[in-house]
Amino acid sequence: MIVMKFGGTSVQDAAAIRSVIHIVQNKLSKRPALVVSALAGATNHLLESARLAVAGQKHNAEAILKKLHERHSGLSAELIKPIAEREKVETFLKTTFDKLQSLVDGVSLLGELTDRSLDMFAAQGELLSSTIIASAFREAGVDALWLDIREVMITDDQFTAAAPDTNLLKNHSARLIKPALEKGKLIVTQGFIGNTKDGITTTLGRGGSDYTAALLGAALDANDIEIWTDVDGVLTSDPKMVHEAKRVKIMTFQEASELAYFGAKVLHPATITPAVERNIPVHVFNTKNPVSSGTLITAKHDRTLEGVNNCVIKSIAYKKNITILNIASTRMLLAHGFLYSIFEVFKRLKISVDVISTTEVSVSLTIDFSDKLDEAVHELKRFAQVTVEQERAIVCLVGEQMRYTPGIAARTFNAIRDVNINMISQGASEINLTFVIAQSDVDTVVKRLHDEFFSGPLPSAIFE
Repeated sequence: MIVMKFGGTSVQDAAAIRSVIHIVQNKLSKRPALVVSALAGATNHLLESARLAVAGQKHNAEAILKKLHERHSGLSAELIKPIAEREKVETFLKTTFDKLQSLVDGVSLLGELTDRSLDMFAAQGELLSSTIIASAFREAGVDALWLDIREVMITDDQFTAAAPDTNLLKNHSARLIKPALEKGKLIVTQGFIGNTKDGITTTLGRGGSDYTAALLGAALDANDIEIWTDVDGVLTSDPKMVHEAKRVKIMTFQEASELAYFGAKVLHPATITPAVERNIPVHVFNTKNPVSSGTLITAKHDRTLEGVNNCVIKSIAYKKNITILNIASTRMLLAHGFLYSIFEVFKRLKISVDVISTTEVSVSLTIDFSDKLDEAVHELKRFAQVTVEQERAIVCLVGEQMRYTPGIAARTFNAIRDVNINMISQGASEINLTFVIAQSDVDTVVKRLHDEFFSGPLPSAIFE
């Protein structure tokens, strides 16, 4: 069997959903389980309604919900013709938006918006879209079964970033999903959401639909995990910035993980982990161009492919809105326990560090934008001198064997020799070269590096 995940742009309107139905119909022999996202933009609108409600703008919050209800009802009317089936969907929509109205009322009355409440708002988008899509499949003659993923995806109670219990997921999937697939039913379920053991709705964090697909694939021992999005696969760079970006036909799990973590938009950073653990191939396909062979992500490269052994750089990723913290010991040399003290602060505040560089007396590191930055600086200043540099960006070159290939660093920094580099990191991983620059230089740097590494002849087995 296979798991197919369709993102928000793949299910944004009736035409897109009909394309999804056509794609899936051609793969029914592989016994697919579908993971679908909310309609494009729906989750953002739901979260905006929550924030307006807590800010005392209840009327504006209700206006957003009204437009969302109309959008989903219109989609239902366009896709589902049998009156009885459409009435079932409309009843579900009404019940869901009544629940959202109650949430708005509660948040507005209390003037408080907790992470638990945010998850309740955010989760409704997937439940709404998947209900309509399952009915649309039945309308098309496919025996589709709508499944509430919260019945199998049991998580902890870290709302907005919940961690799934993979053992329970495997057990529940064997009981609720596998039998239906074996009977030839198409499972249609949601990404992104789960339940605590007490039945309280959680979310896996933004981008968690990819993660859901990978977790389900691992739990069901899938033969393949397919991520359907709006580009032809993993590209050599962001196509919005580099119009000449090429498709990478094949890459390793490790390469894809590095790209995802350092800003590539195609995959969620956590997506790859369950697939790696079970050695399940991941394909990235384009819903708008289903004839493309996409990108295959696998455990390791087939070294018999022509050109693969000479192909080092696979892609260039970048991450904006980065902050550098320069932390210097108040003593002449790094005292015993200095690094521990630094990272204990970040652990306590739950702030992730991306890049780190050390000298004899100081540590420089980068973090994403965080509303806890001021608190972190205050804590660090108890035992160190701290300076902050904002509006920075990480640029990351990814590819196997970079650490052992002479000339990569020279070519990289020669191509951008007139750009100031704030930090450099290489060595912790053999497959990336990472550096930090001013955010205003990102476009120039990425375009020059792409010209340097991808403008000449490339092996057709790897790029297109």
